[in-house]
Amino acid sequence: MKPDDLNFRHLLYFWAVAKEGSITRAAERLGLSVQAVSTQLGQLERQLGQALLAPRGRSLTLTEAGRTALAHADQIFQLGDRLRDALAEPSAGRIRLAVGITDAVPKLIAFRVLEDVLRLHPRLRLECIEGEFDHLLGELAVNRLDLVLADRSAPQRANLRLQSKLLGKLAIAFFASPRLQDEYGADFPGRLQGAPMLLPVRSDPLRAGIDAWLEARDIQPQVIGEFSDSALLKTFGRAGLGIFPAPLALQEDIRVQYGALPIGELPGISESWYAIATQRRLQHPAVSSVLEAGSGFMERGAGSDAA
Repeated sequence: MKPDDLNFRHLLYFWAVAKEGSITRAAERLGLSVQAVSTQLGQLERQLGQALLAPRGRSLTLTEAGRTALAHADQIFQLGDRLRDALAEPSAGRIRLAVGITDAVPKLIAFRVLEDVLRLHPRLRLECIEGEFDHLLGELAVNRLDLVLADRSAPQRANLRLQSKLLGKLAIAFFASPRLQDEYGADFPGRLQGAPMLLPVRSDPLRAGIDAWLEARDIQPQVIGEFSDSALLKTFGRAGLGIFPAPLALQEDIRVQYGALPIGELPGISESWYAIATQRRLQHPAVSSVLEAGSGFMERGAGSDAA
């Protein structure tokens, strides 16, 4: 079967039957006869070469192929709804840019990248969605997102066809509230033994580097909390509950927003951020700007007070 052979109206009938649980109720919902829905559902199954529904008592149940087809049908009709809504909006002349941001990416980093994008493309309508790395990559793969900002590059999987661009690499330091700075800041890192610390979760790429750095110096801190959200980690740090890692280049923003100051840099430890997009011939213009500039966005931001 060629792609243009698929009859999307037949797919809609299947989708309605799957949602309603019976051909009769689906026919009522669609305003069609039971025979018409049943006939066209059969045509779809013959096109696909697999049964999508199986009888169970007086109702129908999805086969394994039916569950797969329903998941794709949901995506297709959701995209259709978004197309209709987008064209109906008064702002239809604006270009939508949907960006997924992982919890590990500092809000200041995301702001710096996206602020520059908005300056380059003033007609954009920006949508930011936070989430877990794998979930956001899945949304990117089905075109619900145009771009993902993450602390790691996309895995090399043949079925994903994603490209990753390094945006920047910044040195990491430990930060602390004034009280903790007075107690642990002198003779860095000599006083860190047993110090209260707020660290990224162990699945975070930065955590492995910090753990190795501490182990190499025979330092065993008291881990007060582990966080997947970098902003939440810093919020606990602002309350003086522990020493926490953050990019040294953001020290002025961290001082203003979280009331914390660096107590010492971690030599050899850095954090990287990536822009991830799908590989396509016709790329979103704003995504092209990010991929082409690469670390240029970070370099402009790291040198300013608003890094």
